Amino acid sequence: MERRDVLRLSAVAGATGALTLGRVSFADAAPAGGRPGGGPGEQTRRVTGHLPTGSPDFVYLPVEVPRGVCEIAVAYRYDRPTVPEGTAGNACDIGIFDERGTDLGGAGFRGWSGGARTEFFLRADEATPGYLPGPVNAGTWHIALGPYTVAPQGLSYDVTITLKYGPRGHTPAPVHPPERARGRGRAWYRGDSHLHSVHSDGKRTPAEIAALARAAGLDFINTSEHNTTSAHGAWDGLWGDDLLILTGEEVTTRNGHVVAMGTDPGVFIDWRYRARDNAFGKFARAIRRAGGLVIPAHPHATCIGCNWKFGLNEADAVEVWNGPYTPDDEITLAEWDNTLVAHTQGRADWLPAVGHSDAHRDPDVVGLPQTVVLADDLSRRALQDGIRAGRVWIAESSKVGLSFSVTGERGEHAGIAERLAVSRTTKVTARLTVSGAPGCTVSFVTDQGRLYSTPLPPSGEGTVSWRTTPDYAAYIRAEVRHPSTTPGLPGPMAAMTNPVFLGRWG
Repeated sequence: MERRDVLRLSAVAGATGALTLGRVSFADAAPAGGRPGGGPGEQTRRVTGHLPTGSPDFVYLPVEVPRGVCEIAVAYRYDRPTVPEGTAGNACDIGIFDERGTDLGGAGFRGWSGGARTEFFLRADEATPGYLPGPVNAGTWHIALGPYTVAPQGLSYDVTITLKYGPRGHTPAPVHPPERARGRGRAWYRGDSHLHSVHSDGKRTPAEIAALARAAGLDFINTSEHNTTSAHGAWDGLWGDDLLILTGEEVTTRNGHVVAMGTDPGVFIDWRYRARDNAFGKFARAIRRAGGLVIPAHPHATCIGCNWKFGLNEADAVEVWNGPYTPDDEITLAEWDNTLVAHTQGRADWLPAVGHSDAHRDPDVVGLPQTVVLADDLSRRALQDGIRAGRVWIAESSKVGLSFSVTGERGEHAGIAERLAVSRTTKVTARLTVSGAPGCTVSFVTDQGRLYSTPLPPSGEGTVSWRTTPDYAAYIRAEVRHPSTTPGLPGPMAAMTNPVFLGRWG
């Protein structure tokens, strides 16, 4: 079968647009034995075609699945012609929706592997990582191609669909992680909420990630596979009193990525929209209805589609530090600091900062960086409450310890994310105690910028104090940095805090 260029263009329930190809038909009966184009008890069809430059974000290939099918297997490939320097080449993602349809936010989603795999299968009892096991019901399924970038020559694709016949099989109930671990009562808990396993484009198994999280001194992690929930049930036996595992998703749109942190197990959040579709608010609310936090990820990353274009009005926090600290994190940090200024002027709510590793494979370091949260206990709700309130600091590893507070002349005290409500002329003292940061410099940053810096002792341990007034500084936050490695930029971050606000404004 060939499907050449455009067959018909259809709107897909609020999506940017989609190309729907002609249907792939199989005989509407289970074969008694072998069939042409397939082995015993199976049938195979092959579809080839060509997509021009400027194709819609999603191309749906309808597949008529007859009764008696127990497994669907799909393989695909596409060409990668040479392109001029500076021009994007071909990149095409893949996934599948079942007979319930492709409606945006609908129930038909059955899996997505992006560009991480060239083939997948699913049946009642098992599926390729990234895909959801379950019944293979008769009806119109849709293979979803996502031409992420298309070369000037266009993109030629080749899709092979194999239906296998037999007993339907049984789908076991998934085992999901508990929402609470033993913890230490009200304490600072370390976590990494942006991680990838073999269930999307990572190379590590859940067991390997859990072991690395423990080795990194983490108390909690969050599953965040690209556009799939298949990992939610993959952690059986890996949690414990010492490690809480939250379920979530990295919602990976063409206009930026968002970590849905701590959503209810099995709840899928759609990603098939752009900023111009004005749909993100709807799906941010869906994340919250599922009990999750909305955290834009790496807003100024340089990869195609990674820049955050949806604004920050719907965010609960923002990822200002993603993996090893780089210049794009510096841009995000400056943008976030501007939101603090807007808040002190009454123009915006304040948005807490968090940091995650986004670790995919060796040598990516789980827990570089890690978000340290003051929570009432080690549970999903308590951690989310702590992040939402901004009771957070960020560290490059568990070797770094930190405490930060501001006090007034009469013993008034405020910690991270709190406000020291004293008069504008009251003298206040910011105090930062650090350990595990040899060779680093401490700075205090306010709405006027970096106002005080001093090196730590060679041991990397010490307490630094600085005095100011609310009239001079509407907030104070602390940074601990390594020596500069890039001319014109401050050094990479070792640790940083959310702010302490000063004065009685607002």
